[in-house]
Amino acid sequence: MIEDGPSGPAQIAVVIVNYGTAELTAQAVDSVLQQAGAGPVPEIHVVDNASPGEDQAVLSRAKAGWPDAVVLHLETENHGFGRGNNLVLDDLAARAVPPDFVFLLNPDARLENDAITILADFLTSHPKAAFAGVGIDKPGHGPVTAAFRFPSIAGLFSRAVNFGPVDRLLARWRMRLPPDLDRQRVGWVAGAGVMMRFAALQEIGFFDPAFFLYYEETELMHRASRQGWETWYVPEARVVHLEGAATGVDSGQGARNRKPSYWYASWHHYFVKTSGRIGAMGAACAVMTGTALDLVLSRIRGNTPFAPAHFFRDFHAMVLRPLIGLAPRPYD
Repeated sequence: MIEDGPSGPAQIAVVIVNYGTAELTAQAVDSVLQQAGAGPVPEIHVVDNASPGEDQAVLSRAKAGWPDAVVLHLETENHGFGRGNNLVLDDLAARAVPPDFVFLLNPDARLENDAITILADFLTSHPKAAFAGVGIDKPGHGPVTAAFRFPSIAGLFSRAVNFGPVDRLLARWRMRLPPDLDRQRVGWVAGAGVMMRFAALQEIGFFDPAFFLYYEETELMHRASRQGWETWYVPEARVVHLEGAATGVDSGQGARNRKPSYWYASWHHYFVKTSGRIGAMGAACAVMTGTALDLVLSRIRGNTPFAPAHFFRDFHAMVLRPLIGLAPRPYD
């Protein structure tokens, strides 16, 4: 049962942004409804980002079997993740009484337990916390990393070089925290399932619309931390995440595929915004140096390089060029 706040039970809105995964989105909605059981059904907002094919028709048919608490937002353009969520957040902010919390759920994720209640109770009892993230299980794999430190030059270098001795030497800057991490305060949590305190969002602002996809939740939580808000990992709340189904990019083997140009554009915007141009150049140097060493070490060891395909070409086109004042060269 959700703990009462100062003025009664917490009010919660759920937001799911879909693009090309209508069947999975319907399952995500169903998982929220099933966990609600006989209790109050939270309002659920499903944003379709002008998906190709029959997604909007599929969602409209599914809506016929859902309660009135489920609201469809059928868009005519693809806003990306952050702007897609902002559509709903702006509507909620315009209400006389906005909800207490907003829970973001990926379209390729579903609740394993009553995660919404667990996170709402946590935020209710931790007034300095603005964000609370779930523990994530990947089918056939088990728990995966869902909590992180903010990026640093040492952490970026270690991640790029992908070499055990270097990783151990720089462990205190390691960005990816262990999958079996206990409940604790962290830098940021995965956006696949995260509850946000609406009052904190109104104070710090919603998602930066400059991001199309990737780094938008990292920047939002970084901005919150600078204003004294906390982000917590709460692994008692669980979701199953079919990682990469909604984006075509995952953090495992898919990391070796070519990244879309908007991934690099988001990387550039995040580091310039959070570290300034000089700091972003330092971060870029760390990544390029680590990637070059990874290529050499991988060849010596006979391993597949960790770097995405066409990394240096794409990083130059979308990150280095704008860092030195030239226009980026998008390639997709």
